[in-house]
Amino acid sequence: MRDVLVVYRRNDPPRVVGLIVEVPGKRRVFLSIGRVTSIGGGQIITTGLINLRRFEQRGGEVRVIAEMLGRKVSFNDGSGVASIEDVSIEEREPGEWEVEQLFVRRPKGASPFSKGQSAYVTWREVSEIAASGEAQSAEQLIATYSELKPADLANTLLDLPVARRQEVAEELSDDRLADVLEEMPESDQVEILSGLGDDRAADVLDHMQPDDAADLIAQLPEERGEHLLELMEPEEAEDVRMLLSYGPDSAGGLMTTEPIIVSADATVAEGLALIRRHDLPPALGAAVCVTLPPYEAPTGRFLGVVHFQRMLRYPPHERLGTLIDQGLEPVGADTSAAEVSRILASYDLVSVPVIDEKHRLVGVVTIDDVLDYLLPDDWRSHPEDDDEVSKRATARAQLTTGSIPIPSNARRAADGTR
Repeated sequence: MRDVLVVYRRNDPPRVVGLIVEVPGKRRVFLSIGRVTSIGGGQIITTGLINLRRFEQRGGEVRVIAEMLGRKVSFNDGSGVASIEDVSIEEREPGEWEVEQLFVRRPKGASPFSKGQSAYVTWREVSEIAASGEAQSAEQLIATYSELKPADLANTLLDLPVARRQEVAEELSDDRLADVLEEMPESDQVEILSGLGDDRAADVLDHMQPDDAADLIAQLPEERGEHLLELMEPEEAEDVRMLLSYGPDSAGGLMTTEPIIVSADATVAEGLALIRRHDLPPALGAAVCVTLPPYEAPTGRFLGVVHFQRMLRYPPHERLGTLIDQGLEPVGADTSAAEVSRILASYDLVSVPVIDEKHRLVGVVTIDDVLDYLLPDDWRSHPEDDDEVSKRATARAQLTTGSIPIPSNARRAADGTR
């Protein structure tokens, strides 16, 4: 491990986004902090494979050792200035690390034998001093937007002039930009992604949900879409390719390929631990899927789902295979979007499992996938006129009665196919 990469925030300490690690051949690559399970004892434990693409620093990212050490800070109590000599990071919650303390040293005194006074301070006790000509505008720009939720940041970007919007997008970290793109209409997604280099665009797609990445790639020219798939992480690209093989109006075209999958012998305690993951969307955490091995989509034979509320009613040692919801039937990958919508509405579900012709689990369709599909393209503009309210009431009535029209919306590719 050679360095730590952080991004600044307006009111909070800098957030750690990843580590810069060196692999054989003196190549430095990026390791997302979300893959790190523990740091200590002279070693770092991670999950998954490391992308060996050479590390490139993004706008707004700061390397702790290469850039932060040596910077000048002033004490907020007015007691003087100091320089940063060391930095500590701390895990606030699973997968969320931030700068906690600084080890600083004040300037030497008048005596040549004075070494200067050192101290440990928290980030909130000091403020950085921007030296003349020091380029920190990117950091401060990102810090301005750090507290906005992805949906709010997406709306903020859409209000900016096109050139400024692209500038801000290029300064955002990969995971942050991925979250923002998922909240935008696909036409704007395509515009922003087209302004990025191929390597950067592939990194951003890696961080997007597979179904959102598939929808975006489907809107790109075929040649560039295929090129980006080749640059993506093999595991992520495989999921996206599978989604692209299904029709846009089908359950396979709407589903996500990353549900929680467990064996029948897994316990309630294990199931609850899995749905506690901080990065798990709420709709996916509402139930776990039970299958035979292997436990990654496409899995072994699908056995059923266990809802989290039912897990809460049983002791931690209870096996999930005994708690399967026998009344919930999965849908086929070629089931129409209208039928999936009726199932979710009829049985008050937030997700429904999707199987292939061999009864293997290939993914789940969540309620947000269906809503995003059914709502009109301009739903993000939040119109408030009476006509629109009437349209919403009509759509709601159609949803409950089962007579749901399938609109031509952003989920479809321009030519109506994937």
